Amino acid sequence: MINIPLLNIPVPDTVLDDIGNSAAGAAESAGSAALSIAGNPLLLVGGIVLVIAALVIFFFLKKIIINSILGIVAWAILTFVFQVELPFIPSLAISVIFGLAGIGAMLVMKFFGMF
Repeated sequence: MINIPLLNIPVPDTVLDDIGNSAAGAAESAGSAALSIAGNPLLLVGGIVLVIAALVIFFFLKKIIINSILGIVAWAILTFVFQVELPFIPSLAISVIFGLAGIGAMLVMKFFGMF
């Protein structure tokens, strides 16, 4: 019997052995689970696919964001510098969504008198 100091509670000797054995068993099962995952080729393929998908999305989003910024700049130059009369909210929305192509389409429509 082990006595816990200041409490004078008798504790059986096997308690510490049981705690150690259960901790060792948990560590062993976690290690075996990690080893079963470590050699799985599906995880390697999945990881490579996710990295490639992230890169593709990053490059496409980068181009979309740059196109939208260029569309806003072109819209601002046409509206405030060259005083081209375009409907304010629709032309701004189209320039943000479609970028330079949207502003170009708005200018062609303005040329043909649709605005």
